[in-house]
Amino acid sequence: VQLQASGGGLVQAGGSARLSCVASGSIHNLYTLGWFRQRPGKSRELVATVAPGNIISYADSVRGRFIISRDNAKNNVDLQMDTLSLEDTAVYYCNARYTFYSFWGQGTLVTVSS
Repeated sequence: VQLQASGGGLVQAGGSARLSCVASGSIHNLYTLGWFRQRPGKSRELVATVAPGNIISYADSVRGRFIISRDNAKNNVDLQMDTLSLEDTAVYYCNARYTFYSFWGQGTLVTVSS
């Protein structure tokens, strides 16, 4: 299984960005798909996940600003990020996990500028 993330870049504070992650290989609907991020000098942290049945959870820091969505037919998970702040600057990673299987994308950098 390979995950390919895209959509990072430079964004002004208050702006929006959309990340997309496409999975290739054997990904089925029982996988939990999610986005994590690693901010400068910090450890990797959960941003949002969407579990089977479209059960969604968000980190407190992004709830109300970010929206995660999945398209099972396309093996795709997106992250719409609005009202970005400097603290959202990070490398964002998509993740697919099922039982003891966990796959990571290569990471995409989002830089929020003032």
